[in-house]
Amino acid sequence: MNTDDPHTLTGAYALGALPEHEAARFARHLARCPACDLEVRELQETAARLALAVAEVPPAGLRTRVLAALPDVRQLPPAPHRATVIPLRPRPRRNHGGLPYLAAVACLAVAVAAGGLAARAQHEADRQRDRSTRAEQQAAVLSALMAAPDATFHTTALKGGGSGTVVASEQQGRTAFVYHGLPALPDGRVYQLWYSRAGSMLPAGLVGTGRAGGAMLLTGTPRGADGVGVTAEPRGGSSRPTSPPLALVPL
Repeated sequence: MNTDDPHTLTGAYALGALPEHEAARFARHLARCPACDLEVRELQETAARLALAVAEVPPAGLRTRVLAALPDVRQLPPAPHRATVIPLRPRPRRNHGGLPYLAAVACLAVAVAAGGLAARAQHEADRQRDRSTRAEQQAAVLSALMAAPDATFHTTALKGGGSGTVVASEQQGRTAFVYHGLPALPDGRVYQLWYSRAGSMLPAGLVGTGRAGGAMLLTGTPRGADGVGVTAEPRGGSSRPTSPPLALVPL
């Protein structure tokens, strides 16, 4: 990333994306440029908040349940073989009554129960792996957005409490909303984001409920938008705002 203007390297330096020799040269520039030093510290703080926003804690006890079920989960498909049919009607046995039949039924019941537990554990592990994959993908997109050369950062306070930062890049066609300290809304209402285009408000996504801080990518592109609005809407969101905006962040 060679450039004659070191002021454009604040985002790459904050994310550790510069080669070693360029990072050392930019560090010397920071010592004599208070504006770049402040911007780098702000970007590093925002990057840390974005990473915390997409991190997910596995459910309690997941590891223990998965490890306990591993002995009953086949890792490879079984080799073809002839099925063994267990008769449901007991055969007459002298001196033993119905004990062999009862034992077979008991073994079958245990096998079915173990198979069900293993299947549920496998399903839960798959869901957790999918969530982790999506979180990693979102973190990568957010990091690339912040490092974009045309990325802009606008922070504002929301009416009612909390603050939000809008990060946008027209080159990447993406926008992120980083929020902190948002109070819970009454009556099951949710925070909804909007793109403002020529006086029209277009839906851009719902902020996750139950979280006072985090980050999310807006649906749609910032191209042609003059701002991002935040409103309080009924559960599930609205097709158009039903209340005055809590904030309108210019782009």
